[in-house]
Amino acid sequence: MKDLPFRYTRTIVIRARPATVFRYFTDSGRFASWWGAGSTIDPRPGGRVHIVHPGGTTAGGEIVAMETDRRIVFTYGYDQKSNDTSVLIERGGSQVTITLAPHAEGTRLAIMHEVAAERVRDEHAAGWRFQLSLFANVVAREEHAGLAQRIDTLFAAWSEPDAGKRAGLLADATTDDVGFRDPYATIAGRDELNEHLTALQKHMPGTRLVRDGEPQQCQGVALVRWSAGKASGTNVVRLAADGRIADVVGFWNG
Repeated sequence: MKDLPFRYTRTIVIRARPATVFRYFTDSGRFASWWGAGSTIDPRPGGRVHIVHPGGTTAGGEIVAMETDRRIVFTYGYDQKSNDTSVLIERGGSQVTITLAPHAEGTRLAIMHEVAAERVRDEHAAGWRFQLSLFANVVAREEHAGLAQRIDTLFAAWSEPDAGKRAGLLADATTDDVGFRDPYATIAGRDELNEHLTALQKHMPGTRLVRDGEPQQCQGVALVRWSAGKASGTNVVRLAADGRIADVVGFWNG
């Protein structure tokens, strides 16, 4: 490969575990879900990378190196020909390195795209911002596919009178240090949340919290509508990398 002196770099945090993120470089179905229908990847050194962009433009190259759950390196360029070599990369004419590392909120992804010209680097910056944002959301949605069930488990704890059973429900749904805030509570930790619900059962017996519709989620944050008798509102829920609920902020209607 010719000299590639210019580098585009970017770092993002994906709200999913490294093993989940890496699947999207080893499975063509997942690979296509963030690049475009018809995209494929052969996950081995020397394997073909084929990308179908919106509008039908095709690009790709081959895998140079792979380390499971840690790193992938592949060449990248476009299939069509162009006289404007200052923007268009020929097939195999650049190299992309993606590195994954554990992060407190999931996975730290760092990308380095090495190209031959400054203008090529700058022209690809917006595309990488878009593509990596799409990627982060697709991966997080898979990691948090059980969100509705976890929300229902958390809400079931609100109406569970037995403290031991309630503790089990909270353990299934939330992290140890889960936070919960609404106009009537500022809670830090699962044990304190259980104590809060004990008091709720004492002073408001029979309270039953119900999810109203499917949660909306984006990159590890969800909006959950709820009702409890005549009361209703929306919770903003932050999810841990393993899918459990890490933080809740509750807003009441009216």
